[in-house]
Amino acid sequence: MKNKPFYLLAFLFLVLTSCKKYNAAAYETVDSTAVASDEIPEENISELNTESYAGLEENPFESPKKSPLSTFSIDVDNASYTNIRRFINEGQPVPKDAVRIEEMMNFFKYKYPQPEGQNPFSINTEVSESPWNKNSLLLKIGLQGKNIPMTNMPASNLVFLIDVSGSMDEPNKLPLLKESMKILVKELRPQDKVSIVVYAGSAGVVLSPTSGDEKDEIMDAFDKLSAGGSTAGGEGIELAYKLAQENFIKEGNNRVVIATDGDFNVGASTDDDMEKLIEEKRKSGVFLTVLGFGMGNYKDSKMEILADKGNGNYAYIDNIQEANRFLGKEFKGSMFAIAKDVKIQIEFNPKHVQAYRLIGYENRRLKDEDFKNDAVDAGELGSGHTVTALYEIIPTGVESDYVPSDLKYTKVKTDETNYSDELATIKFRYKKPDGDKSIEIVNTIPNRKISLDNSSSDFKFTTAVAWFGLKLKDSKFISNSSTADIRKLAKSGLANDDEGYRAEFVRLVDAVN
Repeated sequence: MKNKPFYLLAFLFLVLTSCKKYNAAAYETVDSTAVASDEIPEENISELNTESYAGLEENPFESPKKSPLSTFSIDVDNASYTNIRRFINEGQPVPKDAVRIEEMMNFFKYKYPQPEGQNPFSINTEVSESPWNKNSLLLKIGLQGKNIPMTNMPASNLVFLIDVSGSMDEPNKLPLLKESMKILVKELRPQDKVSIVVYAGSAGVVLSPTSGDEKDEIMDAFDKLSAGGSTAGGEGIELAYKLAQENFIKEGNNRVVIATDGDFNVGASTDDDMEKLIEEKRKSGVFLTVLGFGMGNYKDSKMEILADKGNGNYAYIDNIQEANRFLGKEFKGSMFAIAKDVKIQIEFNPKHVQAYRLIGYENRRLKDEDFKNDAVDAGELGSGHTVTALYEIIPTGVESDYVPSDLKYTKVKTDETNYSDELATIKFRYKKPDGDKSIEIVNTIPNRKISLDNSSSDFKFTTAVAWFGLKLKDSKFISNSSTADIRKLAKSGLANDDEGYRAEFVRLVDAVN
């Protein structure tokens, strides 16, 4: 191999330098270039696509006689949608494992009513016809988080953890990241504190805790960031959480904001490493926001694990408009949790339901016994956030190839006189952001459906989004995948589209055969 001695020396030098320890206790402010300057620059891998996505197997249809309960965690992430948008806009095929239907649906806002009383969210359900399988029904479950004014929000202790490794040295990575962070900084108040930690071959603090009204100083710190070196993501996470805990605000909003392409390659770096590390950090009471940037070597699987296991949310920033949406317009929902460990458990009435299937949320499903187990982690809901889930239902008496065959010895008798008007019972559990004990809410869903034509515009639109996701996944559970039909349904749900995101979705549908 050409230049073999050079590569050997470079490898030995990288091993030696990656073993250096940063004295985190001292918290000496360092320059980001100094953190990376003694590292070997990564090779330019922009021409190689090494993106990684966790494999997902679609949820199957289940019989309420054999599986009476369906339990899952809410998910407010929307990274999958913006990543899919990026693929389509660049004329590239969308990887099936990049499609998480719940994140597609939850990218969009829906017109659910504000909650009343003490609970932090309202619960809304709607039942109508499925457009992709004849004789099937869809149940939409929508949560609306309470919209809390910024003046009533607690003080924030935010630690930005910025990836300045060599892989971030591309226009759609560190330069976009820095401009995105400035959008968030504009939302800060004097009572808020901001710190900046960077990591490449090692980690260091480039901005000690600084008041939110010192915006010029904070933005100047971002402007000075430059990329180079390998990626010690695990060390960066350790230091960021240490800084967040040392400046912890009791009853405040304590959060680490990670901005990276996820391409960790020094120290703790595998998906399993990240899961173990972030689960330990979750116990600190510090929340997490994960911001993904770039393409080509983007590690979606790591980013999702961090957000899923770390009391967090996850967004993919593909352009400055998306940064403005997530970090500016939706700052409160993205950065302030109003409820944590939100779980949903639904029991379908076998008198009316022959089979059911949760659409999406494959990696958010929980064991039924986990619903009441307060030690089991679940998703967080932010101020003003909406969360939407869809179930496909095959009614009793309908012939379908998707219905699981009955087991010989599993027969559940249904009382014909009781609960005859109920389609399902749905339960929710959540904790307050600083609480340890969950609170339960119980609702019943009446056995009443409306035609698809008469359903709400939100029902039509979120159904079209889910349908498009099923098409992109090449789902085995849909009999109609017509682009024209998806587009028609989406256009019928274009109400509540002041900012044009729904119209943009229609254009994406048009771009896929």
